[in-house]
Amino acid sequence: MAGSGGDEEDDVAARRARALYTGVVMSITPLLHLSLQFRRLQGHSQYCMWLERLGYPSRKRPSGLLIWFHAVSVGEGISAIPVILHCRDARPSITILMTTSTAAAHSVLEQRLPPEVILQFAPVDTPTAVERFLLHWAPQAAIFMESELWPTLILQSAVKGIPLAILNARMSLKSFERWSASPMKPLVASMLSRFSLIAPLSNKEAVRYQILGAAPSVIHFLGNLKYACALGDSKKERSVGMTDIEAQLVDRKVWLAASTHAEEEEAIIRIHKELNKSVSHLLTIIAPRQPSRGQHIMIKLQRQGFNVAVRSDGQRISGSTDVYLVDILGELNHFYAIVPIAFVGGSLFQGLAGHNIAEAAAAGCIVLTGHHVGHFQEMVWEMQKMSPFSVIQVSVYWTSFWRLSVSVIEQVGFLLFFHDIGNMHNECCNCLLRLMRTV
Repeated sequence: MAGSGGDEEDDVAARRARALYTGVVMSITPLLHLSLQFRRLQGHSQYCMWLERLGYPSRKRPSGLLIWFHAVSVGEGISAIPVILHCRDARPSITILMTTSTAAAHSVLEQRLPPEVILQFAPVDTPTAVERFLLHWAPQAAIFMESELWPTLILQSAVKGIPLAILNARMSLKSFERWSASPMKPLVASMLSRFSLIAPLSNKEAVRYQILGAAPSVIHFLGNLKYACALGDSKKERSVGMTDIEAQLVDRKVWLAASTHAEEEEAIIRIHKELNKSVSHLLTIIAPRQPSRGQHIMIKLQRQGFNVAVRSDGQRISGSTDVYLVDILGELNHFYAIVPIAFVGGSLFQGLAGHNIAEAAAAGCIVLTGHHVGHFQEMVWEMQKMSPFSVIQVSVYWTSFWRLSVSVIEQVGFLLFFHDIGNMHNECCNCLLRLMRTV
């Protein structure tokens, strides 16, 4: 009886928390509509994005079974691709729906996903938008990438009997503490109790999910899908355009600064100047995290006397080019394949949380990254165990960078690490297919 009473109290607390959340969401719904409309009028989003975010689909639902994947950002979306491809190969008759919340992710996924995968923007987390979305698509399984805990989306899916999963499940200490101390804790417990599969990135995150309300029986370790995605990207054939760029790099000493943030580019410029004192024919490639900042970066570099070639303008790399600016989405993995050293940004300063280093490493690059890498720290440690010099963490001053000798760094053990993860996405696909009640 005591246990039953405790369960009833938990249910009451969860209902109150959900009512509070729904009340807050409904109160700001007019602002959400205005924000979406404003962005559309400003040219930041297409008309279809505006409608899809409100739950109105732009495509008809094909008949038959449908698996729905959801990812917010570019990195999360890309990490889902190997699983999507394996699900498609295992069951060609199944329709796959992919949703995302950002225009950048939508743009990249549009290029990378097979044409038969339906790509849409996810609905905002309001009861009306979510209900429209779920009634139209009626998925047989819903897979959320990394840390997507949207109460309305999850709980309304559960009410409709849709099996739920989280892949590459993250739960940082900061997020865990916020959920634990929040009056929303009963709500997150209610959400997590609805999942049939949670695949965490580490033991620590598995424990945090269970403390917050996930059942131990749904926790399964499937590995980090970003490794699997990186391995697949590293095996892709180079396009004619990339082969031409590689030819332009002959006789140049080249390194890449990828996914950089504004403050990090100041450090990149300082390092280029320092390296230029001792390295002849130096070329620095900068690929900013936000390609839309490309023109601003170009002007800044030119004012400092740098000869800059810009990818989006189709400019070629000449013998006098100091910096090649890659301001196009979706090409980073190709550049990793043609450079020996890559710095992965979002990591040099406090407040940043790192970006995926697996793509650069799988391509055979020596990887440099800062110390502010957030949940990617586990990945850094794992790679360093395989080969101590495969990933090097540096400070903002980079005093060690120009002392590195590429020729003496062994990468053999590191590359073997990637050889062992080839079947990860296949196992993950099988788990997802088992979730679908009608399969």
